[in-house]
Amino acid sequence: MSDFHWYPGHMAKAKRAIAEDLKLIDVIIELTDARAPLSSRNPDIDAMANGKMQILVMSKSDLSENSGNTAWTEYFRSMGHDAACVDLKTGNGMSRVKSLLVDAASKKHEKDKKRGIRMQRPLRALVCGIPNVGKSTFINSMAKKNVAKTGNKPGVTKGKQWITVSKGIELLDSPGLLWPKIEDERAALNLALLGSMNDEVIDLERLTSELTGILKARYLQLLSKLYGVSEEDDTEAVLSKIADEMNMLQKGGLPDRERAKQFLIDSFRSGKLGRITLELPE
Repeated sequence: MSDFHWYPGHMAKAKRAIAEDLKLIDVIIELTDARAPLSSRNPDIDAMANGKMQILVMSKSDLSENSGNTAWTEYFRSMGHDAACVDLKTGNGMSRVKSLLVDAASKKHEKDKKRGIRMQRPLRALVCGIPNVGKSTFINSMAKKNVAKTGNKPGVTKGKQWITVSKGIELLDSPGLLWPKIEDERAALNLALLGSMNDEVIDLERLTSELTGILKARYLQLLSKLYGVSEEDDTEAVLSKIADEMNMLQKGGLPDRERAKQFLIDSFRSGKLGRITLELPE
């Protein structure tokens, strides 16, 4: 498979805007998807950080396995990153992020005092990450009110939004940012499965084949329980069993595998399949 080129004009504009915003920022909060935390990290962020403090937030942790969440948290901390898993629906894990920000604000104010700066400027943090990872929902949870626009499609956030989340902490929302060329085929497929790229980039048949492969390899018991899938079933057989179970039939009672493809992808993205992690630390 060739490299995935996915860099429309608004992405290039977003990168330039973020580069400018970083001049005003003390901390970078990067959101990734807990189901594929490494694939959903933007390598450009590390390069643009230029030594600034980074907090890695693995969002949607309610959709990924607990064991995977633990493994990734330990992995990123071993790499020197402050990391936390958060459930954006319940707010679980948000207290960890807030405590990291409060600690960073305290250190900043102490540093300012030593430099003779008496007026305490709020700690400013940039919230960034790839599209559809929950940045705006995260900010709304931090602020405890709806102050940032949300949506379930890439490209919802537009323009600059400063949000005060406490007396000494301000957040800056940013548009979702992918990198110019995705060379890692596995990462590209994971991003497509998560819905972080437009669905036209990788065809549905390829996505379905990849997802059924992952599910059969690591979640066969789940597929068996839901749809009666066995280890011997290939992708077409899996789709047929899903179609039969969900009464997705064509004329003559034949299974509608095309409907089953989209149903399987949508069920994974929404969490209706269960808690699934696409990748684990090597």
